[in-house]
Order: sequence, then structure tokens, then C-alpha cells
Amino acid sequence: VQLQASGGGMAHPGGSLRLSCAASGSMFSFNAMGWYRQAPGKERELVATITDGGSTSYGDSVKDRFTISRDNSKNTVYLHMHSLKPEDSAVYYCNADEELGGIVLKNYWGQGTLVTVSS
Repeated sequence: VQLQASGGGMAHPGGSLRLSCAASGSMFSFNAMGWYRQAPGKERELVATITDGGSTSYGDSVKDRFTISRDNSKNTVYLHMHSLKPEDSAVYYCNADEELGGIVLKNYWGQGTLVTVSS
């Protein structure tokens, strides 16, 4: 199973970016998919998750600025980031739960994509 993330880069404060993560190589489905981030010297933290049914959760620092969505037909999850702040700068990691019959078989991480917010 591979999680291929894309869309990172640089943005100015107040700007927007969209991240994408496509999951492939599994015979099973993916329930929860989401994004985490890790800034230098800090622990990895939750950004947002979404289930295959569309239920979402967000980290407190990104609520009302970021939106997570997914295309189940493509096993792809998106993170729409708006009103970016310098403190959003981090490596963003895609994450997915491979499941069968409601049981999580394995959790996967993508390779990470760098987001830098700077003027």
C-alpha cells in the first residue's frame, strides 16, 4: 500500500494551498483518512481526519480555516488550507486506516509534503 501525497509548497500568510493524498495498492477499503503535521522541534499533531462516510474532525488550531474532503472512488483525500499562518509551516503527512468489515487491518503513513508559509 502506498500513500502518495502532493500539493505542498510555499504560500504567503493569508494564502491558500491544497494537499492531495492518493492511496493505492490495497485489496481492501480505507476507512479513516487524514492529515497530520510536524514542525521542527515539535511533536506530530492531528490536522484533520475524515471517514468514508464523511464524518470529519479537526485540530483546534486549524478549525474554520482548513477543510478536509475525500473522493472514495479514487481513495483520495484532500486538505484545503485557507488563511494560512506562518505557524502552519510543517511537514504534512497523509494517514489512512485500511479496513475490512469494520476492523482496521493496518495504519499507513505517506512520505510527507512540506508546507512553508512565509512572507
